[in-house]
Amino acid sequence: MEPGQQKINRRAITILLFCPLILAVCGNQKKAVLRPEPLPVIIEEQTEAVEFAEIIETQDGPGSVNLPDWLGRYINGGIPEVENSSAYRDRYIFIGKTRGGNLNALQQWADGFSVLQDFPRLAAARIESRLIADASLYPDDEYGEYFEALIKQASDADYPGAVKEAAYWIKTKAIVRQENDDADPDEINEPLIVERYEFFVLISIDKAVLQNHIRELMASIKTGVAPTRAQEAAINRVQQSFFGGF
Repeated sequence: MEPGQQKINRRAITILLFCPLILAVCGNQKKAVLRPEPLPVIIEEQTEAVEFAEIIETQDGPGSVNLPDWLGRYINGGIPEVENSSAYRDRYIFIGKTRGGNLNALQQWADGFSVLQDFPRLAAARIESRLIADASLYPDDEYGEYFEALIKQASDADYPGAVKEAAYWIKTKAIVRQENDDADPDEINEPLIVERYEFFVLISIDKAVLQNHIRELMASIKTGVAPTRAQEAAINRVQQSFFGGF
């Protein structure tokens, strides 16, 4: 792996900081046990995927047969798969997610999800991911102060035209094992059966509207320290090709 890539991999997306802890201390028994999960920590655009085989219930009934088309596409192929559907071909799709064991608390989160307050974090996370994907160095080295200034501006911006389309929950069940470096190598880690609810909020926005808005954001950034010639070239390059991989 190249040094620049190592630097990029060490950088966690700043907006997505926390995730629920679902694993308990391991033991030396083989029997699977059901452990309660703590109250949910709200996060958006989590990277851990859901498997169809893990779905034991949805808000419409047992199993996964009643999943809405957009959610089935999302589980199968992520946001690109949803955006390729005829329903959203001219719109960008964003999905806010959270998970946990408390159905009522999660339902309150979904009901209270606000495009005005919560969507900017999703937009900023996607903008940041796009900038990182195009960088050959650590983003602050690649773009200078422009990088953090743009992400902050994107997090604070309004996004007219963004629409909360739908919300949906599923219940999953999976067997999880915890790695324990301090455990006796002769001991067998105890498998955990984890049941949890996963909530998804679907937001869409017209592609042309969002593209124009992001172009305006990128052009408006002023930094205290002028970018170097190389950084200026990187900024110009990513601005010109930004939506090719967005």
